[in-house]
Amino acid sequence: MLHYRTYELNDNAPWVCFVHGAGGSSSIWYMQLKDFSQHYNVLMIDLRGHGKSKSMPALNNYNFEDITRDIIEVLDHLRIEKAHFIGISLGTILIRQISELAPERVSSMIMGGAIIRLNVRAKVLVTLGNMFKRFIPYMWLYSFFAWIIMPRARHKKSRMLFVNEAKKVAQKEFMRWFRLTNELTPLLRYFEEKDTGIPTLYLMGEEDHMFLPTVEHIVNRHYNSRLEVIGNSGHVCNVDQPHDFNQRAIRFIQSFQPA
Repeated sequence: MLHYRTYELNDNAPWVCFVHGAGGSSSIWYMQLKDFSQHYNVLMIDLRGHGKSKSMPALNNYNFEDITRDIIEVLDHLRIEKAHFIGISLGTILIRQISELAPERVSSMIMGGAIIRLNVRAKVLVTLGNMFKRFIPYMWLYSFFAWIIMPRARHKKSRMLFVNEAKKVAQKEFMRWFRLTNELTPLLRYFEEKDTGIPTLYLMGEEDHMFLPTVEHIVNRHYNSRLEVIGNSGHVCNVDQPHDFNQRAIRFIQSFQPA
């Protein structure tokens, strides 16, 4: 089972489950923990091969559904029937997959730095990565991707956090995750075409040049979704502007609670 940590407020408090992105770990949410644990029961998970989930039996290959079922297994183990899910970057894809496999478990979705569609630049990066992944050290590849996605000086903290976390991921595990990029285009196309109807808040940095334009497009098509743009922030907006991120996310969740 995945490694997880819980911070329980009381038996009646709603659960909030945080899902990190590829190359990260639950530690990227350290600036969310204090604010959210004052209002909710909090569940933080390390995905397969990341953080403290490295001891899980290795699989030669897995897909997004396999990784999503890892998360659902933790929910089952803890007897959490339903939760609000908060994700960042690739973690938003996993949350969206949960809404397909077990929609009854999802109270709402908060998608930070959401990946909705790969633009031309992103597709070129993925193609180059697949071409050179066996010939250059994987950390060079990851660092290059991090710089392309988070290029500005004020993104340095986010960029270095993700790079430092990625160093803890074994190369073989990194390669397994990188193979998932082959599934991205058809999966994202399906997600774009199908509206789940689950209340969804997209929290995007105004400088997230790679992914913000596609999110702006999709919120006009999915009736139960809305977008809020965080100023002076890039792709990893929960790190660039944690106070703003927390306020907006908590306000969204509180809108579903009785007055």
